[in-house]
Amino acid sequence: MLRTDDVARLTGLSSSTLAKLRLTGGGPHYIKLGRTVVYDPADVEAWLSIHRRSSTSVAN
Repeated sequence: MLRTDDVARLTGLSSSTLAKLRLTGGGPHYIKLGRTVVYDPADVEAWLSIHRRSSTSVAN
């Protein structure tokens, strides 16, 4: 399991951006263990894979 800081380093996003994505539902799936947020590495990889682009001209 990865903590928020680990995912931030892996993705290049800030911890606060990941927190905002948790609120909006736009980030990788996560698990709450008490107050701690953890991410399954497979979920992070899947989320990154979904957001792959080959061109800046391709619409999201």
